[in-house]
Amino acid sequence: MKLTRREMAALIDHTLLKPTATQEDINRLCMEAEEHRFFSVCVNPFWVPLAAKLLDGTGVKVCAVVGFPLGCNASAVKAFESAEAVRSGAAEVDMVLNIGALKEARYNVVVEDIQAVVQAATAAHPDALVKVIIETCFLTNDEKRAACRLAPEAGACFVKTSTGFGDGGAAVEDVFLMRSVVGPGIGVKASGGIKTAGQALDMIRAGASRIGTSSGVAIVHAMLD
Repeated sequence: MKLTRREMAALIDHTLLKPTATQEDINRLCMEAEEHRFFSVCVNPFWVPLAAKLLDGTGVKVCAVVGFPLGCNASAVKAFESAEAVRSGAAEVDMVLNIGALKEARYNVVVEDIQAVVQAATAAHPDALVKVIIETCFLTNDEKRAACRLAPEAGACFVKTSTGFGDGGAAVEDVFLMRSVVGPGIGVKASGGIKTAGQALDMIRAGASRIGTSSGVAIVHAMLD
């Protein structure tokens, strides 16, 4: 598979989720996103208003993480956080599912948790899009399959591999598995530890439709014009 620099950039969520991020860091992130035409910037909710202001009119979207990075927040808290992020300018929300409930096969809890976020996000803006981080490093293959079935059932538009804060990140075999479960109509975001153009291309070949990475600039610089 061959992609141009622009084609690759259009698949990247340019990400900065470190707790030490400063306003200067967010300014730089947004400048890079505008310069390279990344699909979005992915930031913690506190930074959404600033990122939305900086990227207004550029075509670059803002994505906010919710229930991050553990997924163990009460559903009402996740819902409030989601609505607040969308009202503040986020076009997309990346939520962490309730991992413990999934592992206990309490699927009704998992679905209701995701639904709460989807409903809150779309109430704040009808075009808001929700991705569900399933944190593959903590799951068996059967649990990954279950998560990928439940997320679309609950109204999510994407499933996503990882927070980047767990015991492992994106793996090609997980992306392939996720795509095989959700089919062509749901997005798959590979995120966590993707640092090179080769890694990004491997994920796309396996079925990823979006790449979350803090190494977006290096990745697009490695692509041909």
